[in-house]
Amino acid sequence: MKMGDIELCASYWTIAGNTFPGDGSEISSFPLRERAQVAGKIGWRGMGLVYADLEATLRKEGIDTVRSILSDNGIRHLELEFLVDWHLDGARRFAADAMFGDMLEVASKLEVAKIKLGAGLFEEGEPDLPRMREALALIGERANPLGIDIAIEFLPFASINTIERCVALTKDLGTDNVGVLVDTWHVHRGGMKSDDIRSIPSQLLKAAELDDAGPELIDSLFNDSTHHRHLCGEGVIDIPAQIQALLDTGYRGYWGVEVISAAHRQLPLEEAARRAYDTTMAQFHNVRLPA
Repeated sequence: MKMGDIELCASYWTIAGNTFPGDGSEISSFPLRERAQVAGKIGWRGMGLVYADLEATLRKEGIDTVRSILSDNGIRHLELEFLVDWHLDGARRFAADAMFGDMLEVASKLEVAKIKLGAGLFEEGEPDLPRMREALALIGERANPLGIDIAIEFLPFASINTIERCVALTKDLGTDNVGVLVDTWHVHRGGMKSDDIRSIPSQLLKAAELDDAGPELIDSLFNDSTHHRHLCGEGVIDIPAQIQALLDTGYRGYWGVEVISAAHRQLPLEEAARRAYDTTMAQFHNVRLPA
């Protein structure tokens, strides 16, 4: 592997502009065409979209135009987020099932690579793993024929909040397209280390996201996550060490970059996209790339 083989994906919030998780509609302040043009020019080869933003774009542009926007700008990897409540009962489960069905329908037409899920968001205590595994296996089975990976993001403000719990949730489900998303911020703020990443079976490594954290937690974990992440190399996380652990464990996919920051989202689109790209690529100069 060479530096030229490294492909970065601009996760949704990194270039979405003045919006953030939980902010009303969560629809980007920049049109998809503008985001894709800027991303492609800088060198990003993937983009992430929250489903609400994609849905709004599809209503205006149509599926064929969206497909052209992405391909014309060299965007080869597309991921959708963020499905929650998929393991619950009642109205919230019904809504999650409906949203996932819509995601799959669109994903099949746009060749989406991954759909990102949260597991037990804002739930405290021990997760009900048997119940969650049963629901997750069904999700994996629905996505598998379309070639879509289901990536579970362990979050320090969820019941699936550690690598250990995420592996327990996703291993041996009977479908090989479900696994773990490793985000450097969640590893660090969750009190884990690079060596913990090496405990993940290689077949379960489905996605990686790179971003940095400040020296101190600002208010709650969710607040810090939503408003105070840092560009790679501008915080306290040893990003190259986590990248190395992922590579050593066998990860060979593209690399998401998820900067969710009140300061970052006020930048002009091109400046935000370029700063996130350049600071992330710089981390790979301190990594032993596999032969």
